[in-house]
Amino acid sequence: MRSKVYFADENIKKAYESLKNSKFEEQLLYKWISRAIDDLENNAFCGVQVHKKLIPKIYFDKYGIDNLWKYDLPSGWRLIYSVAKEKIFVVSLILEWMDHKTYEKRFGY
Repeated sequence: MRSKVYFADENIKKAYESLKNSKFEEQLLYKWISRAIDDLENNAFCGVQVHKKLIPKIYFDKYGIDNLWKYDLPSGWRLIYSVAKEKIFVVSLILEWMDHKTYEKRFGY
């Protein structure tokens, strides 16, 4: 199902845009996230759904979301997003991205 992709807040959008003109490793991350955005635009459900019991409380508190999805990026990075329906279209809301170590800590693995 196609979706429109948005960032959860302006700081996340600015962080994404700043990757584009940073050092090489961050430019790679920018490319990976851009590819993920393209994939989400084509299919909001292309990631892996996180079981509701495993959704970190921070996402409920900060964004009021009721579902969470994980998109695996190369080199162990993760893109965390939520899917919502807005009138006649589906929205993919990017919450954050993180390396695998941070992901494991956030999700209690």
